[in-house]
Amino acid sequence: QVRLVESGGGLVQAGRSLRLSCAASGNNLNINAMVWYRQAPGKQRELVAGITSGGRTNYAESVKGRFTISFDNVSNTVYLQMNSLKPEDTAAYYCELQGGKSGNYYDYWGQGTQVTVSS
Repeated sequence: QVRLVESGGGLVQAGRSLRLSCAASGNNLNINAMVWYRQAPGKQRELVAGITSGGRTNYAESVKGRFTISFDNVSNTVYLQMNSLKPEDTAAYYCELQGGKSGNYYDYWGQGTQVTVSS
């Protein structure tokens, strides 16, 4: 059974930083990529940042230069370092594990962690 546990959310003032963590556990994870999404009230879920098992990253335009995604393949933990936070970054943040091989692919989601940025 694959489990994703997120942490690190909270309430911060604009301009400050937070680091989110998402730890994956389970057997035979076969991780291909880890992705952070966010969803603000009344809005659709959007991709924030992703990282492949090979270390390739991509970011939403709105967070480029402020957020950094990284992955520790020993602990199977993905991080999202968020700097220069803005009120519009307020949302529930979710991590997704994309895994599998040989035609058998799957994804798993964490429970979400709330980030609130005050102005």
